[in-house]
Amino acid sequence: MAHKERTDRREPLRAEHREVEGIRVVTLRGEIDHDVQDVLSEALLVGDGSAPPRIVADLTGVTFMDSSGINVFVATHQQVSSADGWVRIAGAQPSVLRILQLVGVDTLITCHPTTEQALRPDL
Repeated sequence: MAHKERTDRREPLRAEHREVEGIRVVTLRGEIDHDVQDVLSEALLVGDGSAPPRIVADLTGVTFMDSSGINVFVATHQQVSSADGWVRIAGAQPSVLRILQLVGVDTLITCHPTTEQALRPDL
């Protein structure tokens, strides 16, 4: 299997926010690595503190994630859990989901196939 250098086609991280019934949905596109961990942190942790933070991170458009992204998700989980909130991951591509599973993030943060499923209160 040939190894391709990914820097030649690197896509910068973009984040879009919306709110669905009090849940912050953060749609991420691009690559998550050490160069964008601050962007990712800011995208996930914006809130006024008036309600328990509930966040769905839509990773459908994320093509790569390294340990920097994992660290941000774990820190986000810890912060929102301490405020009686939660974070969920939706739509991770197989390569990204595999990384989340290998390091055990999926045992801390629930991973769902779609944003719609992640938004369901009974899951």
